[in-house]
Amino acid sequence: MNFQRLWDKGIAPHPAVIEFTTGNEKQTDLHLAGWDIAGSMAHVIMLAKTGLISENEKKELMNALHALFVKHLKGEFRIEEGVEDIHSQVEKELSDMIGPSGRKVHTGRSRNDQVLLDIRLYTRSAIDNLAGKIHDLFNRLILLSNQYREVLLPGYTHMQPAMVSSFGLWFGGYAEALSDDLILLSAAGKINNRNPLGTAAGYGTTLPVNRSMTTELLGFEEMIFNSVYSGINRGKVESAVASALASVGNTLAKFSMDICLFMTTEFRFIEFPDDLITGSSIMPQKKNPDVFELIRAKCNLIQSLPAQISMIINNLPSGYNRDLQLLKQLIINGFNEIVPCLEILTFMLGEIKIRRNILDNPQYNSIFSTEEVNRMVRNGIPFRDAYLAVSGILKDGSFLRTMSSDYTHEGSIGNLCNDRISERESEIMKSFNSIPVNDLVEKLMSYA
Repeated sequence: MNFQRLWDKGIAPHPAVIEFTTGNEKQTDLHLAGWDIAGSMAHVIMLAKTGLISENEKKELMNALHALFVKHLKGEFRIEEGVEDIHSQVEKELSDMIGPSGRKVHTGRSRNDQVLLDIRLYTRSAIDNLAGKIHDLFNRLILLSNQYREVLLPGYTHMQPAMVSSFGLWFGGYAEALSDDLILLSAAGKINNRNPLGTAAGYGTTLPVNRSMTTELLGFEEMIFNSVYSGINRGKVESAVASALASVGNTLAKFSMDICLFMTTEFRFIEFPDDLITGSSIMPQKKNPDVFELIRAKCNLIQSLPAQISMIINNLPSGYNRDLQLLKQLIINGFNEIVPCLEILTFMLGEIKIRRNILDNPQYNSIFSTEEVNRMVRNGIPFRDAYLAVSGILKDGSFLRTMSSDYTHEGSIGNLCNDRISERESEIMKSFNSIPVNDLVEKLMSYA
């Protein structure tokens, strides 16, 4: 029996059609292998409970699926030449291992709800892994913020020196940005954490499947209730996830741009050890921030994900359309790009060198002018009068700077609120608690 395609009806499709419609699916599907096997385990347990397969068939299927999972863990699982996708490969191997029982694994489900399930299980795990990487970077930024809270630097608006800032304020600002990114990621995770299994091709099945059971077995918060919505929902989840990834990408790209700017000869606010930067093949003096430039470029591309997904799903009718196949690769690639960016940035910041006494440079004298205005206001002078008075002093060159940066309000140089930012971030992190695939498979095998 030919298991190259689950939809095979005895008519061989033209190779050109198969090649085009399959594309890079087989490579992408390998990211889903463990989750596809786990989903099949839950489905098999449910089939036995509802009487659609026997207990002996369940035992055979569960042991065979576990053997495939071990093969996957060893890196030995492959989608064979001529086999269309992960779902076909799993069913083919089950049939080769245990015969007719293997051909019952697809009972009561479609490739539609199978791939939806795989993507949701993968995405759930990928979101939690990403949250962990964001958490690592967040902690690094908070540590640096506290360490350099009293080291001043000029704050810029319109690329012009504007007011007094500090490295504590700078690092802490990006830490809080990441906490907001985690909120978006958590929301996307909640939208994703719903079970589509049992909706079949979007219209349910006449077989008595127990969707509540598979929802519980797979650790979902709830199921997608309406079968049609399982199809309409495809692309909606990916859009939410892509928006969260784009938000993280925006934070990292902006921070990397700051670093590139602060490393220039003109600024020289920060530097890194020589073994962490690159040089030029022709200019011996060059110290290039290649790592941060690549983070910026990669994260700028990640910010295009929502638009790419929107272009795929716009104006599609309800029900499955093959256009949706392309979403899988976009989301997987998005996670695969953003995670290394977070890891290398966390590592690099562990070696950052901060320049002190930056504001000793007379070119930054004017950034203390707002503080002089505020000093006059505290002495009873109306703000507008004080503003005009200091403007005149700046214009005639008689302004004398002070170094008394007396900031006390919440979120300022003198009151960073890092403890409150950390408390907020810790609370958000509690929402990322999905079960790893190894633990899920072990749990499911207890039903074998």
